[in-house]
Amino acid sequence: MHSTRHHLRLLVSALVVICFAGGLQADEPTGDDAILAPGAKPVLLQEHGAGEGPVWHGMAGLLTSGDGHINRRDLQGRQSVFMKDAGSNGLMFDGRCGLIICEPVRRLVSRRDAQGQVTVLTERYEGQRYNQPNDLTMDSKGRIYFSDPRYGDRSNMEMRDNNGREIEGVYRIDRDGKVTRIITHEVDRPNGLVVTADDKYLFVADNNNNTVGGARKLWRFDLRADGTVDPASQKLIHDWKTTRGPDGMKLDVRGRLYVAAGLNKPNPPHETAEPATAGVYVFSPEGKLLKFIPIPRDEVTNVAFGGSDRKTLYVTAGGSLWSIAVTTPGFVRNVSQ
Repeated sequence: MHSTRHHLRLLVSALVVICFAGGLQADEPTGDDAILAPGAKPVLLQEHGAGEGPVWHGMAGLLTSGDGHINRRDLQGRQSVFMKDAGSNGLMFDGRCGLIICEPVRRLVSRRDAQGQVTVLTERYEGQRYNQPNDLTMDSKGRIYFSDPRYGDRSNMEMRDNNGREIEGVYRIDRDGKVTRIITHEVDRPNGLVVTADDKYLFVADNNNNTVGGARKLWRFDLRADGTVDPASQKLIHDWKTTRGPDGMKLDVRGRLYVAAGLNKPNPPHETAEPATAGVYVFSPEGKLLKFIPIPRDEVTNVAFGGSDRKTLYVTAGGSLWSIAVTTPGFVRNVSQ
């Protein structure tokens, strides 16, 4: 018990000291354009505790959502519970010593500061409770964007438009706390999302895996300076058709997009797996599929760059955690103060 408290004190100190801003056809990049380090293969790091939301901190190590908690894998590979009973999914450092948490269980988005104090950022929009805040991203102005899909039981959904149609949307939280819905019905079931380094585009995973014929697509929207999207700019980047669709995603410093998606074994009647497609899909900044990195575990949910040089790609899949060496560091958001 003493050892656990000691580790937690060290971790809080670290959070105070360092504040982060932040079978398929594809052309195989080579030379300076290579994506994986020479000979790199996925390595299984742990079997449990890493269901979603991987995020890297230079002194704390890797945080993930799993088994109801926020879990930590420190720089030495030791595992511990960072935040018990968090009910979390997507995680993100905000560049101001805060950890932003999507909480689908409590149906809200919160912020944990370096001292461990948790503040609710938003739990309702226009009086209606959110569905299941899932994943999040941030632009260079420090504005937070989060997806709000609904998986499973829909009986207590409150999010509806004036005609009574259910809304699974995307929202923006401004620095002053104001919340704006920026996507209402343009995406079937939004999941992972990312704002590009230049704030020009918003990529959104459309992940309606629970419905036969549901969307499993990656979309790109033009992002305006005011943080809204241009609906007319919606562009299809990739369609996974009947297998498991896109989930979490991250960017490297060259603007390439790494997307978790696919399935190795069929999950009838909703999802097929012919051929096996579970892994990480790497797209060029323009949206061209460059590489598929297979992961031998189903339900590949998210990715994060970490390590001292940000050249380790961590992958969460079915509660397990994998790593693979890449050639290009992950992108770290610099937030204007």
